[in-house]
Amino acid sequence: MDYRQAREYMDEAAKYGSVLGLENIEALLEKLQNPQDRLKFIHISGTNGKGSVLAYLSTVMKEAGYKTGRYISPTLFSYRERIQVDEEYISREDFAGLAGRVKTAVEEMLAEGKAHPTAFEMETAISFLYFVQEKCDIVVLETGLGGLLDATNVVKTTVMEVITSVSMDHIGVLGNTLAEIAAQKAGIIKENTAVVSCEQEKDAMDVIERTAAEKGCRLYVASEREAADVVYGYEEQSFSYKEYHNIRIRLAGYYQIKNAILALEAVRRLKNIGWKLTDEAVRGGFEKARWKGRFTLISREPVFIIDGAHNRDGAGQLKQSLELYFKGHRMIFIMGVFKDKEYDVIARMLAPMADKIFTVQTPDNPRALPAGELALAVSKYNNSVEAAPDIKDAVRKSIALAGGEDVIVAFGSLSFLKDIAEAVEQK
Repeated sequence: MDYRQAREYMDEAAKYGSVLGLENIEALLEKLQNPQDRLKFIHISGTNGKGSVLAYLSTVMKEAGYKTGRYISPTLFSYRERIQVDEEYISREDFAGLAGRVKTAVEEMLAEGKAHPTAFEMETAISFLYFVQEKCDIVVLETGLGGLLDATNVVKTTVMEVITSVSMDHIGVLGNTLAEIAAQKAGIIKENTAVVSCEQEKDAMDVIERTAAEKGCRLYVASEREAADVVYGYEEQSFSYKEYHNIRIRLAGYYQIKNAILALEAVRRLKNIGWKLTDEAVRGGFEKARWKGRFTLISREPVFIIDGAHNRDGAGQLKQSLELYFKGHRMIFIMGVFKDKEYDVIARMLAPMADKIFTVQTPDNPRALPAGELALAVSKYNNSVEAAPDIKDAVRKSIALAGGEDVIVAFGSLSFLKDIAEAVEQK
C-alpha cells in the first residue's frame, strides 16, 4: 500500500462516521498488540485551547531533549500534520506502511463479525504504532470529541491530564448542560495521576474536582489572576507567573495568556513528578511554540487574521481579542460554519463589529452550512452581509475593500481556514 492508497483507504473509512465508545478501538489495538501500553502520555481535553496547550507542552518537552509525539485533530494544512514527532510530520512512507498493518487488523476484526472502526479510530491506532516505532519518551495527546468515550481515552499510561476551558459545545452529543459536558471532558482522568485545569465555571469545576477526588488525584488549578506583567500584542506577548518571569509567547489572542498559564502550571507539575525541564527549555519552548488557526496573522498588508472560533466560547474570545488589539479599526469579516454549530449565537456576538461580512461554505463537506443560509442568519445582526460564491471570491473582495488600517478576520470552522490561507497567499 502506497501513501495514495492509504489515504483512499482512510477516506473510505470516513463513511463510518464518528462513534463514541471504546469497544472498537480496544478491539483494533488488541489486534496490534496494544502499542499504546508501551508509551507515556500527557492527555488533554477541553472545549477550547487544547491545541495551543498541546503546542506549548510538546515544544517544551522537545526543547528539554525528550523525543515527543503529538497527536492532534482536526488539522488545517496537511493530513499528516495530525501525527508528529518532534514537530516533524509522519512521512508518507511510514503512514502507508502503518496503515497497511491497521488494514490487516481491521480485516481480521470484520472476519470475526466485529464492527468496522471509524477513520479516527484507525488514525489513532496508526499514531500509537508510529510513536512506539520512533521510541517516543512522551506523547502529548489531544482528545477528538469529548473525553470519556473518545477513542484516545483507551490509553492507561498517562502521567498527567490537562483540562482546558470547558464550555457549551457539541450540545446533545456530549450533553445538554455544562455539568454533563464537563463530565465527558473529565472522563480522561486516570487514578493517581496529576491533574491540571484552568479556572472553570462553577458547574464545570465541581465535576472536575469530584472526578479527580474519586480517582485519588491531586488537582492543580492554574489561576489567570496570578499572572503579572502581562503585555499583549498580536505578534508577541509576555507574562510572569509564579517563579517564571517574563515568559514570551508568539501565539496571539488575549486568551493565549490563559492557555500559556495552564501549560506553565502543567510544566511545574511535570517537574515535580520527575521530568527534567530546565528554565532554558521552558522559556525556549513557550517562545518557539506555534499553533496555526487560533488568531493567526497570515498577512500584514492588509492585516489578515484567521481564527477557528466555531462555538460561543471561541466567539467570545475572538471578540475580546479584536477589541483588545484593533479597537477603532474598520473590520471586514469572512465567516463559515458547520450547520450543527450555534451560528446564530456566534453571529449575534461578532457580526455587529464588522463593516462588511462575507459568508462562505466549506467546500466538499456535508456538515457545512450554505453561504446563503448563513448570510440570512447574520443579516439579523448586520445588514451589510453578502454570500460569496466561493472562498477565493470572499478573499478577493475583502482585500479589495480593505484600506491601510483595516483588518480582515476569517473565522468559524477550522476546515476552511486552509483554503483562506492559500487564497490570501495567491493574492
